[in-house]
Amino acid sequence: MLPIDKFTQVTDQLKESGNYRVFNDIQRERGSFPTSIWHSKYNIKKVVNWCSNDYLGMGQHKVVLDAMRTALDHVGAGSGGTRNISGTSHYHVALEQELAVLHCKPAALLYTSAYVANEWTLIALKKIIPDVEYVSDDKNHASLIQGMRHSGAVKHVFRHNDMKDLESKLMAVKGTPCIVFESVYSMDGSVSLISEICELADKYHAITYIDEVHAVGLYGEQGGGMVQQLGLESRVDIINGTLGKAFGCHGGYIASAAELIDAVRSVSSGFIFTTSLPPVVCAGATASIKFLRDETGQVLREKHQSMVYQTKQALRAAHIEILENQTHIVPVMVRDPKKCKKISDHLLYEHDTYIQPINYPTVPEGSERLRIAPTPNHNQVMIDTLIKGLTTGFTKYND
Repeated sequence: MLPIDKFTQVTDQLKESGNYRVFNDIQRERGSFPTSIWHSKYNIKKVVNWCSNDYLGMGQHKVVLDAMRTALDHVGAGSGGTRNISGTSHYHVALEQELAVLHCKPAALLYTSAYVANEWTLIALKKIIPDVEYVSDDKNHASLIQGMRHSGAVKHVFRHNDMKDLESKLMAVKGTPCIVFESVYSMDGSVSLISEICELADKYHAITYIDEVHAVGLYGEQGGGMVQQLGLESRVDIINGTLGKAFGCHGGYIASAAELIDAVRSVSSGFIFTTSLPPVVCAGATASIKFLRDETGQVLREKHQSMVYQTKQALRAAHIEILENQTHIVPVMVRDPKKCKKISDHLLYEHDTYIQPINYPTVPEGSERLRIAPTPNHNQVMIDTLIKGLTTGFTKYND
């Protein structure tokens, strides 16, 4: 018999602290992104989505949808098994080849998500290199933290972007060091000091592992991420990325040396024992990557950055506090979990504007925020509505 009181105790505590998560029933509208349909407890209405990770709207792009329709007619829905048991189609092979080219690496390996890719690659590295010791940025994503923890390897944590602290931690490593970090940190929008990290990696003969999930598709001449933008592909050993954000599809991957990819795929349980991505998804992702590698992709990236700039300028002009950064992430700081939820609801109910509150444990307590993600599909009218909703919301719920 289930001890129901144990479960309700957990959710009651979350509700009391303001950290209980409410998942809004949002339905994307094909052809009219970022407009969505919200199924509320009272009615159904159109809203403007300001918090989607489909940063470029590629999940709605004709190039992607056409490729997926063709694949659906060609091979059907699912893959039919794990990669080892009938789950490797030409669509999987072609996508891995395209990812390798994107990152200037000899090979790539698909996973069902970037979270799984991070977790199980880091676990696999410990199996392959028994004395590996991870040196981790203290703002790393949960998937990286879980992977290092579950690997059983020794872990050293350095302060975010603090190169002196990183070097001190590298000096303490007794085995093979592996520096684990992200390029763009999703909640603050900060960018890691990739060049400086690579310099220290060379000095201490460390492996470099970077998570580029919030940068691929958006930065670099061909959308290869921050590493590509800096011309450091040859300096970073393992690149992790996602197909579920700027590429508008689903899934995750790593790109690296062919020998590493071959070994990881051979020992990574999270890869071996999971049904592979549907070929339809692979087809859409391949088309999206090719499109964003082309000149048309660069035009879209420039339009995206322009909309980010306009949004930030409007927020500054309205004296709404944002966490300043040089990326597309726009955190509006609220600093209180209950107020954050109230303003989010105010935007949704009163101004047809959808932004999910970001609370603990995603961000530290006292740094709660509304994370805005402008896209090339937003416009000035939407920005004006956003500013009005935030201004009235802060006025209404300020103590």
